[in-house]
Amino acid sequence: MNKTYLLLLVFLLSFSVKNSFSQEHNSPDGIQWVSFEDALALSSKEPKKIFLDIYTGWCGWCKKMDASTFKDPKVVSYMNKNFYAVKLDAETKDTITYKDKNYTFVAAYKSNEVAAFLLNGQMSYPTSVYLDEKSDPITSVPGFLTSDQLLPILKYFGEDIYKTKKWEEYQSEGTK
Repeated sequence: MNKTYLLLLVFLLSFSVKNSFSQEHNSPDGIQWVSFEDALALSSKEPKKIFLDIYTGWCGWCKKMDASTFKDPKVVSYMNKNFYAVKLDAETKDTITYKDKNYTFVAAYKSNEVAAFLLNGQMSYPTSVYLDEKSDPITSVPGFLTSDQLLPILKYFGEDIYKTKKWEEYQSEGTK
């Protein structure tokens, strides 16, 4: 096999892997995930709430949520319409800028400081974090959620119901 052919093969394989990863996370009928920095920039231009799925690569429940909850057409539709959706690896070694502060990975915490900040030090995965239109934290919801559990929470924050009703009152109404 000559070097040119081998290089072409490696290029095509890497392109194929990159495209399949992008399509898996941003297929036309899936949640339109963006980076945290992109969500902040988008929301500053066209205000919308931000949904963060804080996960780790080793978390089984995170993977189950990706494979089920985040594939549900009702979740996809509501999420894409009402939120900028972000998948944030709590263990990213990338520097993340949020609210004019740089957050980095801290080996002692085994996580990025931004995850520790957004989770109030309660490092549990997966955790859904909700930010308002000004990118200020509203709250976090730890744990695996089915689509039937997630949809009412998305609506509660997405439609500003949280501003006028306590969660217990909203939940007791049986709203989905």
